[in-house]
Amino acid sequence: MFYIFCRYIVLYILKLINNFKNITDITILSPQEVEERLKELSGWNYANDKISKEFQFKDFLDSLNFVNQLAPFCEANDHHPDIHIYYSKILFELQRFDVGGKVTDKDFLVAKEIDRLHGQRQH
Repeated sequence: MFYIFCRYIVLYILKLINNFKNITDITILSPQEVEERLKELSGWNYANDKISKEFQFKDFLDSLNFVNQLAPFCEANDHHPDIHIYYSKILFELQRFDVGGKVTDKDFLVAKEIDRLHGQRQH
């Protein structure tokens, strides 16, 4: 029993260390930096400490397929955006909760990937 408890504690500590490492790889952006970086993206807005954009799709299944196509990129980059699906529209809201609900460099990484993937679907 003691062995299981110790193993649990060690695994928990390793998880905390890994989460801390991920957080230290993130740059929190000031509102001015966010506004400056938004100039590089089309149609994204900044409000309430998040960047957001709505995208149009053919139908509900097309919306779901897009999210499924995006999911591996988000998982690989440890970024999980808020995704609101409204039949043939998706609203993406990006911010990092693990740094106090602020916009970071990773939000822009994901925003660029969302734009890239959506642009590919238009052709």
